[in-house]
Amino acid sequence: MAGSAFGGVFRITTFGESHGVAVGVVAEGCPPLLPLAAEDIQRDLDRRRPGSSRQVTQRRESDKAEILSGVLEGKTTGAPVAILIRNADARPKDYEALRETFRPGHADITYFRKYGIRDWRGGGRASARETAARVAAGAIARAFLSTLGVCVRGCLEAMGDLEVPFRSWEDAAQNDFFAANRGAVVKKLSQKIESLRREGNSCGARVFAVAENVPAGWGEPVFDKLDADIAKAMMSINAVKGVEIGAGFAAVKMSGSENNDEITPDGFATNNAGGILGGISSGQNVTVRVAVKPASSIRIPQKSVTASGEETVVETKGRHDPCVGIRAVPVAEAMLALVLADHALRQRAQCGKFS
Repeated sequence: MAGSAFGGVFRITTFGESHGVAVGVVAEGCPPLLPLAAEDIQRDLDRRRPGSSRQVTQRRESDKAEILSGVLEGKTTGAPVAILIRNADARPKDYEALRETFRPGHADITYFRKYGIRDWRGGGRASARETAARVAAGAIARAFLSTLGVCVRGCLEAMGDLEVPFRSWEDAAQNDFFAANRGAVVKKLSQKIESLRREGNSCGARVFAVAENVPAGWGEPVFDKLDADIAKAMMSINAVKGVEIGAGFAAVKMSGSENNDEITPDGFATNNAGGILGGISSGQNVTVRVAVKPASSIRIPQKSVTASGEETVVETKGRHDPCVGIRAVPVAEAMLALVLADHALRQRAQCGKFS
């Protein structure tokens, strides 16, 4: 299956299925002598892990990272870093009734029409389970970026019709929603999740990710622009249907004088460009927002067809997220880190320095 690799100099390839033996990733291009331990990877995996709270799917996975290669005595060797994450709580029997039926909103029908076969056990490669491998690889990228002083983090900005006003990054680290505001907002988010769970329904979300202290000069002109690669990375995440860099779609209503980031001797006055001009980082924070659609797996009956084209009604059972946007926060962080790590190494290769 093509399309399972991402990146240029820092390149990852993920493998595995939702209800198979395991998922994993091979990361190539990681610089040697980078301090890296399983604990560094586990920290990020635990933030994405299913069953970690009542707000997400109750599939129980430890998501323990096993480093198979590329690390010796706590440091990377320059060889490919292979990481395995075993599936401990797979239940393919939950999907037996859907073996010959296409679920609305899922990739069932498109995979079948492309390959003539599909993995009906929870969606196979199309499942959000695959993102565990991305988060593991993103932890390596994050460790590398930290040596350059770059910090990547994210938060939930909205869930359904509930906006989450930003208060502090400390707040985002202290609740199950990654909400940068742990006041009354978190209680409302919890109530909404419980309501959706009772209804058997789901809602969408908006996720914000930022990279701080990115030096000027990262990125390539024309086709490999930094913002173009970020957009591709974010759109590759399951359920993401929209991406904004900087002001994004809000720029439609702005005039040029409002949207332009004026330059002063002390730097830029604003950051509507999201830290990227002409595909190259400007030295400001790189900011991105993603729109995550409502989870497609819902208990409400919906019309569909079988593999033979017969009409049917689908009611998806099993363990699913009422809002997949919650666990998309660490995934968005990982993808942003992967793009930046790749472009940092490209910058060094072409210009002989990181900044």
